[in-house]
Amino acid sequence: MDTLVLKSLRKSRNLLQKEVADKIGVARTTYAMYEQGNREPDNDVLNKIADFYDVSVDYLLGRTDNPSVENVTKKYNSIDDIVKDKELHQWLFDLLDKNPESLESIKQLFESINNEKNKNNQ
Repeated sequence: MDTLVLKSLRKSRNLLQKEVADKIGVARTTYAMYEQGNREPDNDVLNKIADFYDVSVDYLLGRTDNPSVENVTKKYNSIDDIVKDKELHQWLFDLLDKNPESLESIKQLFESINNEKNKNNQ
């Protein structure tokens, strides 16, 4: 996770670590370790942080400079687009190999993308 992004998101909103930690359901010390780079959040907490700050997980991970969740939904118009993205494919396999329990979070992410697309198409 990009610790500078995490810290700047909190400071730009004039929030204390405790306030953010309470909102995402972790101890203040745990959140502080995320900001310091001494600990990585699991996928569930990572999604909660992204939702709290209204940014994409990719932005938190430093994979994009665009914080918008909409940026992710624009790239993939259908499941076919996702399947054709070899880089995403490899990333998912690597992630699942290292962290098999992340499958549920991945499913939730795809559902979120699909819901966002449906909302934008209405």
